[in-house]
Amino acid sequence: MPRTLPSPEADQRLSALALALLHGVGPITFRDRLARFGHSGAAFDDVPDSAAKCSAIQRANSALNDAVRVGAALVTLEDDQYPERLLDLPDPPPFLFARGSMETVASPVVAIVGTRSASPYGERVTRELSGALARAGACVVSGMARGIDAVAHRAALAAGGRSAAVLGTGVDIAYPAGNRPLYDELADHGLLLSEVLPGERADAGSFPRRNRIIAALASVTIVVEAGARSGALITASHALELGRTVAAVPGPIDAPQSAGTNELLRDGAVVVATVADALALVGARQPSAHAPALRSNGERLVWEALSGGSLDMDTLATRAGLPASECLAAVTTLELTGAIECTLTGEIRRR
Repeated sequence: MPRTLPSPEADQRLSALALALLHGVGPITFRDRLARFGHSGAAFDDVPDSAAKCSAIQRANSALNDAVRVGAALVTLEDDQYPERLLDLPDPPPFLFARGSMETVASPVVAIVGTRSASPYGERVTRELSGALARAGACVVSGMARGIDAVAHRAALAAGGRSAAVLGTGVDIAYPAGNRPLYDELADHGLLLSEVLPGERADAGSFPRRNRIIAALASVTIVVEAGARSGALITASHALELGRTVAAVPGPIDAPQSAGTNELLRDGAVVVATVADALALVGARQPSAHAPALRSNGERLVWEALSGGSLDMDTLATRAGLPASECLAAVTTLELTGAIECTLTGEIRRR
C-alpha cells in the first residue's frame, strides 16, 4: 500500500515544536522568530546547526508519538485553535498539548483558584460559585490541584458545564495522583492543557508558569481561599498584569486560608459576596427558582422543608426529619443539579 504523506499542517506543527525545542529558544524568542520569518518552517530552516536541528526533530517526533498514545493533540502558536487570549502574554507558550476539545475554553472563561488546604467553608463556596457559573455558560478553568482547584472542576462538570485544567506536568500525567478520577473526567468531558512535553514531571517553576496561562485564558479570576503565600496569588498577579478582572471571596480575618484573599480585597479586588456577584462579572444572571426532578425521598423532604425560605443545615435537617448525614447528601445533590444553593453565610435556599 502507498505510504500516507503527512499533511502540510502536520509538517508545520512538527517544525513549530522542533523550533521551540531548540536550545536557547524560549517563548519570547519563538514569537520573535515567527514575526521575523513569517512561519515556523522558515524560522527552523534558517538555523545553521544541523545536529541541533536533527536532535530537535527527533524529540518533537517522539513527543508527538507519546501524545497520540494518550489521545492528545498538539496546538501551536500558528494554529487557528490556539487560544487568542494567550497572545496577551509577553511569553505565550509556543505550543500546547491538549486532551479534549479546545472549544471548551471559548468565552466566557472564569478562573477559580485557591489553596490546597481548603476549609469546609471554602469548598462550599467554590461548589456554589463554580456550579452557578457553569450553568450560566462559563468555562471554569483552574489547575487541578488539591483543594479549591479540584472542587471547582468537579462542581462545573457536575453541573453539566465546561471546565479546563492547565497542568504543570505533561498532559499524560495525573498530578496529584489522587486526582486521577478527576483527570479522566476532564479528559472525557472537558479539557486538559499543558505547555510541556508528554511524560515531563513538574519542577519548582512548573506551577508558577502554568498559573500565567490560567490567568490569561480567563477574563475573570476569582480567588476563593488563599494563604499569604499561596500560588493562587501568583495567578491573581498575572491576571492584574494582563488587565483582567480579579475578584476574591472574603473570609474570617483569623483564618490562615483567608489571609491572601482578604489582602486582595484590601488592595482593590472585586468583592464576591454572593453568587449573583460572580455571575455579574461575566454578564449573567441567576436563574429563577424551579421545581427540580427529585430522585430520592431525602431530596423531596429537603425541597419541601425549604419552601418557607432559607435555613441553616441544622434547622433544615430538623425540619426535613432527616439524620444530618442524609440531609447533607440530599443538599449536595440538589446543589449540584442547581435546584438549591448554599449561600456564603451558610444558609441553604431554593434557587
